[in-house]
Amino acid sequence: MPRRILAIDGGGLKGMFAANFLATVEDAIGSPVADYFDLIAGTSSGGIIALGLGLGHSPAELVAFYEREGPVIFAGNPIVRSLRRFLVSKYSHQPLRTVLTRIFGDRRLGESRRRLLIPSLNLATGLIRVYKTAHHPQLERDSAEKVVDVALATVSAPTYFPIFTSRQGTPLVDGSMWAKNPVGMAVIEAVGVLGWPRDQLKVLSLGCTTAPLPVRWGRRLALGTGYWGNRIADVFMEAQSSSALVTAQVLAGYDNVLRVDPTAGEREFELDAVGKLPKLRDMGEAEAKRLLPLLKHAFFDAPAEPFTPCRPAEDGGEGIVTRLVGT
Repeated sequence: MPRRILAIDGGGLKGMFAANFLATVEDAIGSPVADYFDLIAGTSSGGIIALGLGLGHSPAELVAFYEREGPVIFAGNPIVRSLRRFLVSKYSHQPLRTVLTRIFGDRRLGESRRRLLIPSLNLATGLIRVYKTAHHPQLERDSAEKVVDVALATVSAPTYFPIFTSRQGTPLVDGSMWAKNPVGMAVIEAVGVLGWPRDQLKVLSLGCTTAPLPVRWGRRLALGTGYWGNRIADVFMEAQSSSALVTAQVLAGYDNVLRVDPTAGEREFELDAVGKLPKLRDMGEAEAKRLLPLLKHAFFDAPAEPFTPCRPAEDGGEGIVTRLVGT
């Protein structure tokens, strides 16, 4: 029986695309999409979707979350926000924490019904941090983590939100710093930690729309910091996404990895562009309908096996750290 993986990119409010893509598929197949995946990975906004799916929320509920809470999280005068960003984070954590608490409450990561991978970055050490369900006997430390804290750890994008400090005092920032596209991380986990045969993997990688890199003059001229300063992060993140996809394709086989990431215009969708939510929703629906025959055959012919964690939610511990895979 194949092992199926779902990986969802980071992208702020662009996560609406992935959420409604999954909602459209779920409506078509008539049963929860999460039940068909053995492992779900999500970064930043994609991490919120992954956590929601793991805890039993439907994609339609997550679409409503973006529509209802997006304007709350990213509220304020655009001019004031832009000026504020030069000195402090563009937005406060408090509205985000409030809306996450409203949807997740006090639930723990160990309550997930699916195996999850949610990346962040430890600013104290520079080491990657991946929150994981107890899907291997050596994975002991994360089951007791509050889902709200895991979500804040993966979405705390520098300049947008303040650094998140864990209950252990660790400063953490957005998983997009190293895993904007978590598909490579997910396939490595499947092969290297879970020991699943690579030729049995089926991988669905959902992006949040992609755009041409904003470096037109930089392709021809030797420009300096003034030009590259606001663009280099985009270059790094796109390079990481490409590298992650190739990693997944090499390990699982090119024919076993489906990447869905429609092209958008340059700067068409910003991470906090509330006004673009309807268009992103429509794009998610259109892409899902276009790909439904392929998706049904590759991913939704039969549900995945039930997931039984190795450690209950209330029994969290310090566990071990395997730096190579970030356990």
